[in-house]
Amino acid sequence: METQPVSIDSVVNPSGDVTPTSPTSPQVGPMEGGIPIENPSRMKGRRRLFMGLKRISSSSSLGRPRSGSSPGYRSGGKASISCISLSSAGSPYDCSYGSSYSSELSAGYSTAPTSGPSTPGPEAQLEHRARVRVLGLEAPTSVALPSELRPSSPLCLTTTNISEVEEDYFSKPHHATNRKAKKAAPRPNFNFWNDLPAEIRMSVLRYLTPKEIVRCSHVSKSWNAMCFDGQLWSFLDTSDFYRDIPATALVNIINSAGPFVRDLNLRGCVQLKEQWGTNNFADACRNLENFSLEGTEIPRMAIHTFLLQNSGLIHVNLSGLPGATNNAMKIIAQYCPKVEYLNISWCKNIDTRGVLKVVEGCSKLRDLRAGEVLGWENTTLAEELFNRNTLERLVLMHSDISDEALTTLVTGSEPDIDFLTGRPSVPPRKLKHLDLTRCRNLTDTGLKALAYNVPEMEGLQLSKLTGITDAPLLELLPTMPKLTHLDLEELEDLTNEPITCLANSSCAPWLKHLSISYCENIGDAGMLPLVKNAVRLESLDMDNTRVSDLVLVECAANLRDRNRVARGITAGSRERPSVGMRVVAYDCANVTWTSIREVLSRNAEHTPKGTYPAQILALKCFYNYQPTVDEHTKRVMRGDFSAALRLERKWAEWMMLSEEAGAGGAGGRRRRRRAREAMMMHADEEDGGGFGGVGTQGRRRRARSGGSGCVIM
Repeated sequence: METQPVSIDSVVNPSGDVTPTSPTSPQVGPMEGGIPIENPSRMKGRRRLFMGLKRISSSSSLGRPRSGSSPGYRSGGKASISCISLSSAGSPYDCSYGSSYSSELSAGYSTAPTSGPSTPGPEAQLEHRARVRVLGLEAPTSVALPSELRPSSPLCLTTTNISEVEEDYFSKPHHATNRKAKKAAPRPNFNFWNDLPAEIRMSVLRYLTPKEIVRCSHVSKSWNAMCFDGQLWSFLDTSDFYRDIPATALVNIINSAGPFVRDLNLRGCVQLKEQWGTNNFADACRNLENFSLEGTEIPRMAIHTFLLQNSGLIHVNLSGLPGATNNAMKIIAQYCPKVEYLNISWCKNIDTRGVLKVVEGCSKLRDLRAGEVLGWENTTLAEELFNRNTLERLVLMHSDISDEALTTLVTGSEPDIDFLTGRPSVPPRKLKHLDLTRCRNLTDTGLKALAYNVPEMEGLQLSKLTGITDAPLLELLPTMPKLTHLDLEELEDLTNEPITCLANSSCAPWLKHLSISYCENIGDAGMLPLVKNAVRLESLDMDNTRVSDLVLVECAANLRDRNRVARGITAGSRERPSVGMRVVAYDCANVTWTSIREVLSRNAEHTPKGTYPAQILALKCFYNYQPTVDEHTKRVMRGDFSAALRLERKWAEWMMLSEEAGAGGAGGRRRRRRAREAMMMHADEEDGGGFGGVGTQGRRRRARSGGSGCVIM
């Protein structure tokens, strides 16, 4: 802060007297060492100069307030240096203490020596000072001054040595002085995928399909090695994508993951035809448990290589392979004793001699599928299977098994006969599934041997057996309490009696699947009691039979009873109904549109509880009605019950109008066909005789004229 210059002339007059500071204060002359000087003008030289400087420092003009307040002692208590006056160098403490009007140092009194009598002297001023601030290196202080405020010499302090301070040093916070904010350390590169453990990466890749994994292998070399890691290919099933994967990629997978592969299913991979002998990837797999080559074109030596190197095989599927021979069966018997499942159906180069070796060498064999394998008329293999008694499933469709072989398979060659019952006394068989479809050498004698000997039977297929009557079924069905699947398709001599017997047997509540297609002698008399008692029925095939609308209505009522027990579906919920029963009833002459409408109505029925059925009936009916049934089922399956009810109502109105229109309606084609069949039963007028060679011409004419009755029927 700059101090305003004070002129000596304004203080000292020409006569040498001192100008009074105030009109009321008495005039006091200059003093030296506390003694007044009588004539200051007589002083000369150095003494006169120092006396003039003292008068300037004590002048009242220095105490007047200025426009800009000094940053010295303010009311806030913050101290600063505004001015330092010079004095004789007697003591290091002989320094100026700021303005004479400073509130903190003088307590409101003037410190100039020219002040009035009320002004206390220097001794009194020291008593009233609030605090003393000493400048200098030797002065005791609690906080050191900054380097820019320190004097250049410890003995002399001048205003030129101290720069003006704009802001108090003590008001600054400690942390803000000469401190720079530290920059945050840069974050190191973070690769989330590479930093993951290999086990977690493998677990993530297992959620991808094999096709997606092969695509990911093209990302980089590291991804290629990771995607073809054997841990990902312990289960390799190509049945879903065998058309989309190239042979090179498939060979690469098998070669890289060979020791890890446990389940290998190459069904339908015909693209490997040229790869079997060149890449030798058959040697890579040595730990297989489940192995399937169905539908491939694999040579015989490759099959032998797979079987020789995998002694832990449990599941073997060689269905339809021309390279599978009796030598392969011999290798299985010697090197694969753990085999439990063997499928050699449609293998033309395998007969019962090879199957006999497998049965003798594999003591754990439970599932044998040998459809269209020749040599079953020989009882040697049947005797061995009877002694083992380990089979739970036996598939012999299209085979040449005879009544004697089937009897030996169930009761042995020379069983003991129970005198009370007249039946062979043998241990019961463990068979659960038996398929004898198209075994044309079987008759009622062979089927009767099954009675009372297969109590664990769950699935029995007797389709397309010619010459089978009701007698063996009437004796066999009551002895199978666990039966769930029964296939009696195209048994032309079958009547309603076996079906009624099945409805009254202990297996009726457990029955899930029944097929009586093309059994043209079966009608409502046998089917109605069965549908009522089969409360778990899921599939019913009765096309080309004599069943009527009553059976379809009973099926709908059966499913309705199940829905009463189950929790229904509320309107607007995300739940969707499921198919609880499938019924095939096309080409049934007695099934009309009224029963079909009943089924559609039950599928979208609004129950008294305010819910909709959780299970519906899927129907396959007359081809002219099928599009409406499919559309109705689609609406119900997506939860749009109101639209399904509207469709059913509109279709019923249209069918009623068509029936009223006459023969040209929806049932016209069926009625015309029945009319033609009735007319063909009569002889032509030009033949000269009636049907069967009897009757007169007039009777034939009257019969033909009554065609309107056939149309009504």
